[in-house]
Amino acid sequence: MTQARVRTEAWLRGVASDLKIGMLFATRIPLPHAMPIGGAEIARASWTLPVVGALVGVLGTLVYWIAFRFGLPPLVGAALAVTATLAVTGALHEDGLADTFDGFGGNTPERKLEIMRDSRIGTYGASALAMSLMLRVAALASLAGPAQVALALIAAHAGGRAMLPLFLYWVPPARPDGLSAEAGRPSGASTVVAGLLGLTALMGSLGTARSVAALVLLLVVLAIMRRLCLAQIGGQTGDTAGALEQVSEIAILLTAAAT
Repeated sequence: MTQARVRTEAWLRGVASDLKIGMLFATRIPLPHAMPIGGAEIARASWTLPVVGALVGVLGTLVYWIAFRFGLPPLVGAALAVTATLAVTGALHEDGLADTFDGFGGNTPERKLEIMRDSRIGTYGASALAMSLMLRVAALASLAGPAQVALALIAAHAGGRAMLPLFLYWVPPARPDGLSAEAGRPSGASTVVAGLLGLTALMGSLGTARSVAALVLLLVVLAIMRRLCLAQIGGQTGDTAGALEQVSEIAILLTAAAT
C-alpha cells in the first residue's frame, strides 16, 4: 500500500469520525461511539456543523412534504416541519436562546452566568422562544410550496450552524469551565471550512442576491452578538452560541421569505 493511499484512508477516517461527532453533538440521532465526546473533539469537528444542519433541514423538508401531500395548510406544514427539527436536535439551540435571554436580564456578570446555568426558564427566555418559533413558522408558511420550503430550511440550518465556529473562534470563553472553555477555539481551518460550507448552502438555496443579503445580515448579527456577550458576561458560552444560531437561522428564513 502506497503512502499516498495510507494518507488518503487516514484522512477519510478522520472526516467520517468528525461527521459522527458532529451528529452526536448537534442531534439526538443514536450513533455508536465508544467514549463520551469531549470539548476538544467537538472543536475539531466543528466544521461539520453546516453539514449536520443541512441534514436537519432535509428532515424538516420531508415532514413538510408529507403534510403538503395530505392537503394540510401551509401554516400547519410549517409548524410540523419546525417541530421535526426540534425533535431531531433535542431543542439544543433553543435551550441556549432561552438561557441567554434569561441570563442577560441579571444584574452582574456573575449573576448572569449563574442564571444561564439554571435549567429553569424565565419570562425573558419564554418570550424569546415564542418569538423564535413564531417567526420561523410564519416565514416558512409564507413560501410558495415544498421546493421553496426545502431550500429555505437547508439554507437556514446549514447557514445558522456555520456561524458557530466563527463565533467561538472570535469571542473568548466567559468562564474558565464548561464545554465552551473545555473545547477552546476551533482551528482556523475548521472555521474557514464551516464558513465556506455555509456560504455554499446559501448560494445554492437562495441565489446570489438573497445570499448576499443574508450574508450581510449574518455578519451584523455576529457583530452584535459579540458586542453583547463581551459587555454582558465578558465572553461567550455554549448558550450564547445557541442563541446566535437561532437568530442566524431566523435571519436566513426571513431573507428567503422577503418578496
